[in-house]
Amino acid sequence: MTVRNMNIPHLRDVHGSKQLIVDGHPFLLLGAELQNSSLTSADYMQSVWPKLAAANINTVLGCVTWEQIEAEEGKFNFEELDRVIADARLHKLKLVLLWFGSFKNGLSTYTPSWVKLDTKRFPRAQLRKAGGRLETADVLSIFGTEAQKADTKAFRGLMNHLQQVDEKYSTVIMVQVENEIGLLGDSRDGGALAEKAFSEPVPDALIKQLHDSWDVLHPDLKANLAHFHSVKSTSGKSWIEIFGTSAHTDELFMAYHYTLYVEQVASAGQEAYRLPLYTNVWQNYMGDDSENPFPAIVGGGGAPGDYPSGGAVTNVIDIWQEFAPSLDFISPDVYLNNYSKSCAHYRHRNNPLFIPEQRRDEHGARRIWAAYGTYGALGCSPFGIDTLNLEGNPFRRHYGLLKTVSQHVLAAQTRPGSSYGFYFDEQPRDPLRRDPTPPHNIVLGNFELEIKRSFVFGHPAPGFGMVIHLSDAAENRSRYLLIGFGFQVTFKSTSSKATFSGILSFEEKEPMNVDGKQVLKTARMLNGDETRSGKFVIMPSDDPDYGDFPICVTIPGRTGVAECEAYAILGGN
Repeated sequence: MTVRNMNIPHLRDVHGSKQLIVDGHPFLLLGAELQNSSLTSADYMQSVWPKLAAANINTVLGCVTWEQIEAEEGKFNFEELDRVIADARLHKLKLVLLWFGSFKNGLSTYTPSWVKLDTKRFPRAQLRKAGGRLETADVLSIFGTEAQKADTKAFRGLMNHLQQVDEKYSTVIMVQVENEIGLLGDSRDGGALAEKAFSEPVPDALIKQLHDSWDVLHPDLKANLAHFHSVKSTSGKSWIEIFGTSAHTDELFMAYHYTLYVEQVASAGQEAYRLPLYTNVWQNYMGDDSENPFPAIVGGGGAPGDYPSGGAVTNVIDIWQEFAPSLDFISPDVYLNNYSKSCAHYRHRNNPLFIPEQRRDEHGARRIWAAYGTYGALGCSPFGIDTLNLEGNPFRRHYGLLKTVSQHVLAAQTRPGSSYGFYFDEQPRDPLRRDPTPPHNIVLGNFELEIKRSFVFGHPAPGFGMVIHLSDAAENRSRYLLIGFGFQVTFKSTSSKATFSGILSFEEKEPMNVDGKQVLKTARMLNGDETRSGKFVIMPSDDPDYGDFPICVTIPGRTGVAECEAYAILGGN
């Protein structure tokens, strides 16, 4: 049994979820991932570190490749990695290391040359093509044991080294095991070893899990188990007999065996150094679940093999959670899929939410507020941040605001249902076109809140932010913290006795740091136009459009932080 050193980074349970604890305190991870190979060069990173720190990023995600640390079998070289860790520490940045071992984006391109060249010892997956032809894939077969053993040894060596050089500093706070695991180009491996495994009876442990957990399985998994649910006797039967003939049966088969492979690698790493471990997921792209106008081929499609078959998509996420227990959580990469739906999907069975890859533009930056505010995310991370100029990096602003209120956000995450995050995209100027992000109606405290774009006489700007319920002074009063720009909030009492709902106070806040504690100083007392004469509180954009209206009735946003108290009159006057 692994004994955890509570001084190193770890996850702590908080009311149905978890928080990341770093240096003894809850940590809101404001992350950014580098381009694929950037962290292989300490010299390249010299000019990158200051740019990342200036963008208010506190954690950098970057690779450790198997081919670099074990170019010759059995001989490990961590010299470049040690320089990288030392430089990150010098710039006061934390690291999440991405283990590019056997798998990277459904391929094995970062394995050492001695693995790539010895296909007898390290067999490749075979893709089934028309006419019964097999095509050798650029990915290791998970049905050959030698690759699993070699990867396990390498990952254990990496984690052992991290424990030796970084345990007292905690520069490295998490490690990703492999990258976007699964098989591309076919729903399952068609090689001889894989065919043998596919012809064998379905393991009893998998059947038992599906039966015992049926009521809590993800709906996407249950939707593919109609045949399984109708089978009366499952003992000793094949994958096809139990699950039917389909690509999703192939996907179940691959998922189960991928979990066994990854569990061996991850558990060895845990034994060496017990940092939080996770794996990331190339999601299955469903056209009706997209909020982006890109062709399906960009996202990989909706069939196993178009996306990496066997990876921890929602179709098989329960299998991953059961059979790879050494992973602390499963993380979705969210590029084209509906962002909020993806967040909700990956909170399945209290899985902590961490988004290691997402869009790095303003469209992506606005969406992190839903992840942090509504879904209690450990952190978010746009991809390819090192090739983005500081001036054009929208996360600089968003992370800058989150940085000033991170303690308040973390506190809200320990109170389930006390915060709500949202975003409003660019509104079409054509009045006949539908608004892509309509208002939100939620209940927080004693009031129902309607959150919508901030009112202007001209064209409304995009918006983003979160509302945190702070306390209830009485049945008819509730306090809220508002963070963000370009939105407004109307309050309506949930009491059947209420005859009036209004705003008792509204104050702009100036975030300050006092002895390591984030304090909100009152900067201005707001009312009048800033509440549209008492109708709702406005968190305006920093450049409101007044249109043709001759009076500047809306002030520009300034701090992006405010506190308000809503009240209601119950009964008569």
